[in-house]
Amino acid sequence: MGKVRSAPSNVAPHFASQTGSRTEKLNEISPPTPGGRALLFKSGHEVVHLLGPPGTGKSHLAIALGVEAVRAGHSVYFASLADIVASLARAEREGSLRERIRFLCRASLLIVDEIGYLPITPGNGNLFFQLVNARYERGAMILTSNRGFAEWGEVFGDPVVATALLDRLMHHAVVVQIEGSSYRLRQHVDLVPDTIRTPSAAFSQAPPRRRSRPPKVRTTEPSPN
Repeated sequence: MGKVRSAPSNVAPHFASQTGSRTEKLNEISPPTPGGRALLFKSGHEVVHLLGPPGTGKSHLAIALGVEAVRAGHSVYFASLADIVASLARAEREGSLRERIRFLCRASLLIVDEIGYLPITPGNGNLFFQLVNARYERGAMILTSNRGFAEWGEVFGDPVVATALLDRLMHHAVVVQIEGSSYRLRQHVDLVPDTIRTPSAAFSQAPPRRRSRPPKVRTTEPSPN
């Protein structure tokens, strides 16, 4: 079931160089053991958000954590948000949406990559919400994004859907903000305009307000309501 690609062995040094002290969060998510790293979601239904500018290793780290989860005996499914939404929309047209959601709920860990890179067609954000709602407190998730939570209303084309998504995805959540310049552009940094080279400040913005106490999103683990 898992669609996890092989991860290069240099993920840890690169991630450490980008995040500094945030490796403590990596240790919390995937604690080191004598035999390597073992993915640990304390209650089995935690959510990890990896946020940062393009090229800072978000997908790289998510894949590496997925590989470690497979090695630890967990089932993992990896796909981009665009691919997941497209599969849900196709299933809805074919009358098999419930079965598709059930299939995506089977994996112990669902990795949703590239949130915010491509726009979501109006109405399809609700399909992703149905998947998140079905997995809520039932399975672990890792999500990567180059957009801050305050921009999710734009990403999903509906502030109401974005708020409902964050209401579930911020509960039991660990947020890791990855800073730094693009690893891909490191050899040509002098040729890249400052507007592209400088990380966006969007990641420090707060998510849409929830009905209850708003969650903290800077490398903290919000307490359950």
